[in-house]
Amino acid sequence: MTTIYFVRHAHSTYTKEERERPLSEKGHCDAENVTHLLKDKHIDVVISSPYKRAIQTVQGIANTYKLSIQTEEDLRERLLSTEPVSNFNDAMQNVWEDWSFAYEGGESNDIAQRRAVICIQNILKKYEGKNIVIGTHGNIMVLLMNYFNLK
Repeated sequence: MTTIYFVRHAHSTYTKEERERPLSEKGHCDAENVTHLLKDKHIDVVISSPYKRAIQTVQGIANTYKLSIQTEEDLRERLLSTEPVSNFNDAMQNVWEDWSFAYEGGESNDIAQRRAVICIQNILKKYEGKNIVIGTHGNIMVLLMNYFNLK
């Protein structure tokens, strides 16, 4: 049986450079807690979004099992917009109300979900029968879970 443990990145320190945003002190503590939770799960593979905060969150798990972290570009966070949005909460509500809606240069739920699902399907084929940790982002996790099970 193949088992996937999805890990949403821990709390990060805001920086303008989305990909390089590091974990905060709290985030590092939370990452240690996740490592502890998965220490007896016989992890075979650790895969992550290429974003620094996602990698840092699963690094302890990789270290525990003496594994390298494989990065998958298609596990990155969904791009909301290439332009600043005036109200982040309103912008998020808009994209969740209409799955085909996208802001300027951004991804709709449909597009982001499609890329993430294809990525997961490829991972499932490649690592059949393995225990897999996947470090990713909140929006992408929800989109994946909605695809595989709306409950």
